[in-house]
Amino acid sequence: MRKLGNIVWGLILIALGTIFALNVLEITNINIFFDGWWTLLIIIPCFVGVLTDESKIGNLIGLVVGVILLLCARDIISFVMVIKLVLPAVLIIIGFSIIFRETIRSKTSKKIKSIKSTSPKPMEYTASFSSEKVMYPNKNFEGAEVYAVFGGENVNLSQAVIEKDVVISTTSIFGHIDILVPENVNVEVKSTSIFGGISNKTPKTKGDDVHTIYVSGFCLFGGVEIKQ
Repeated sequence: MRKLGNIVWGLILIALGTIFALNVLEITNINIFFDGWWTLLIIIPCFVGVLTDESKIGNLIGLVVGVILLLCARDIISFVMVIKLVLPAVLIIIGFSIIFRETIRSKTSKKIKSIKSTSPKPMEYTASFSSEKVMYPNKNFEGAEVYAVFGGENVNLSQAVIEKDVVISTTSIFGHIDILVPENVNVEVKSTSIFGGISNKTPKTKGDDVHTIYVSGFCLFGGVEIKQ
């Protein structure tokens, strides 16, 4: 997914560079700064997020909002009517996403619930208007609950000992959480995100002794990045 994101951003930059060059050479006269051009600052990142991020709901909402604002700026639809409909539309989208997300990912949800029921109480880490770095150097890791509220958490598990499947519960509200995992594990993600998301940049690992880290997250204008 990361490679696809790089390709999309690369094509966008190439297209912009080509348009600027053709305008300078007076071959074309394409006006980049048309009415509502600023909405592209919302539309393009959200479009890339829909293609690349595992959690797509927040990006889908942002994409819809960006397109609606563009149509308003072009006087195609009424801005007043849009303002009245935005809140109901967002609530409906979130409601459907919660219903169908649990249906589609019921297997992952059941696995997470099963692991939590048989595991000891997880360690809790909270960064509120601050930052924190957590490390597990050659220590046994059995799960954690990580909160970032207007702050940042960095959980380094690269040297942790993981002897079974574990769960990391994350909550990111206007904050960011970085999770560094060892190479001999797989990562499965289950998330609910509103204008944010979880990015899983780890490859799949095969083997009989490979365990899985399940990341169950909630993001509100925040994000979680998982990598090796």
